[in-house]
Amino acid sequence: MNPQLVYDYLQHLQNRIVEAVQLVDGKHFLHDSWQRPEGGGGTSCMLEEGHVFERAGIGFSHVKGNKLPPSASAAHPEAAGRAWEAMGVSLVFHPRNPYVPTVHMNVRFFVAKTPSGISEQDLRAKQGAERSKSSAISGQNVQSRQGGESVEGSAKHHGASQGANEAATRHTVDGRREAAEAGNDGAAHETQPIWWFGGGMDLTPYYGFEEDAIHFHRTCREALDPYNKDLYPQFKQQCDDYFYLKHRKEPRGIGGIFFDDFNQLGFEQSFAMLKSVGDAFLNAYLPIVQRRKDIPYGERERDFQAYRRGRYVEFNLVFDRGTLFGLQSNGRTESILLSMPPIVKWRYDWKPSEGSDEARLYSEFLTARDWLAKP
Repeated sequence: MNPQLVYDYLQHLQNRIVEAVQLVDGKHFLHDSWQRPEGGGGTSCMLEEGHVFERAGIGFSHVKGNKLPPSASAAHPEAAGRAWEAMGVSLVFHPRNPYVPTVHMNVRFFVAKTPSGISEQDLRAKQGAERSKSSAISGQNVQSRQGGESVEGSAKHHGASQGANEAATRHTVDGRREAAEAGNDGAAHETQPIWWFGGGMDLTPYYGFEEDAIHFHRTCREALDPYNKDLYPQFKQQCDDYFYLKHRKEPRGIGGIFFDDFNQLGFEQSFAMLKSVGDAFLNAYLPIVQRRKDIPYGERERDFQAYRRGRYVEFNLVFDRGTLFGLQSNGRTESILLSMPPIVKWRYDWKPSEGSDEARLYSEFLTARDWLAKP
């Protein structure tokens, strides 16, 4: 296991995406580097009032700590009492043209190590206390999963983190812990590091195009197939489960892929899979932007875009555990919230007109659907 390799890749990935998006938009990103008093730091890149993107944020962060915040230790009690570090790249791009979908992508790495000078006996005692403290939260999470409502269980970086997860087979907390221990080559032994990868990407259209949805999902599948052809359907289901607004009883968008707690392939191949996902992002999204960015639109389309952006805000502030992790770990608020859209509207009990393009989004795109099913 070599965290430095992950660190170098993530920084390079952020730079590549920034450069590519600047070419499309014609405006440059603001680069804002920062340090976290508790350890670590990062760089937030923000483009606002661009020609193509009304607001586009992409953050890299590498943060450290001596104790996991409650949002992470509840899902991962085996890591309680350990020093930890988390690093990742996360982005959300909000386009100006309503015919261009909003996109989110996140790739991250987490490792927890035994703090120096702490005996195994003391560490086990700390872990036991943390498990007792988080058992009520964990029980609620299990009940939510059993009810078909997913809860993200990730210790993510806090930068622009917004992504999320649910275990592939909806493990209970104990089951997830067993899987993590098995995948970490002895991580059950307190002196061994506990590590995993997480990430994914998802698309949120305002006006749906089947061609775009198929392209996005096909690109995701092509990124994963070299490692195991079962990964795409597994990660797609996890994405559908997580990016669901249960209070609205609707998905946030057309999904994509999402994974977390991933170490099943060993460090080298798990890292290679993560890189394949990160490297696929530009090809998954920019062709859609190029196809839709010059479509004429008016006030009606902009109004609906602002209304649907409200769902994005609701998800981020109510359900996104990455946001909670960042705030609980004393993260940098400007970086944590750079995923927020610039203009949002809410309306009381609004419904689209029957037969309209807005209604078609709900009936044909915001539904559980296999976009790559053969006709």
